[in-house]
Amino acid sequence: MSEASSEVAQVKSDLLDGIKLNARLAVITGIIMLVCGILAVFSPFLAGLSVTVVVGALLLVSGVSQCFLAFQAGAFGKGLLIFIMGALTAIVGGYMIGQPVSGLAAITMFLAAYFVVTGIFELIGAFQIRGADGWGWMLFNGIITLVLGVMIWRQFPVSGAWAVGTLFGIKMVFGGLALFQIGRGVRGVATEAQAA
Repeated sequence: MSEASSEVAQVKSDLLDGIKLNARLAVITGIIMLVCGILAVFSPFLAGLSVTVVVGALLLVSGVSQCFLAFQAGAFGKGLLIFIMGALTAIVGGYMIGQPVSGLAAITMFLAAYFVVTGIFELIGAFQIRGADGWGWMLFNGIITLVLGVMIWRQFPVSGAWAVGTLFGIKMVFGGLALFQIGRGVRGVATEAQAA
């Protein structure tokens, strides 16, 4: 075997090992996400509070960064609007961290409004493409989204205890399952290629 073909075989082996190693990581990450999602579904209030605190922290960091930018730009000149927006963002973020139950209520109301508006637009879109392949699924999705939005809205403030955490948990379950399946599939392909 020539030196060039030996190098190509080594590169191919290294590449396949890298793919298998990352596939294993994807499988492990998928399992972790799946477990966390299940825990969130079974403890939606705690999961909702956690989401609220994370969103609050992100808003706080974003607001402080905007204020810093405003000072760099000259806060009382061109940067005044940036400073005001940054200060409001930081205040909202700090409030959500300090009062996560109130923050969760606000997120729940936003979520309900989002589902109602999205559901209406999905229904309109479904009727616009009526007769096309898949329009029934779009109609069904619009109905479910609208009903979910109305249900969250009508059950408020009780829905604040379950809506955000449950939906976040479901999202994590499906994301974890997808990552797990992708990792298993990639590992299987890499194993088959290595055997060939």
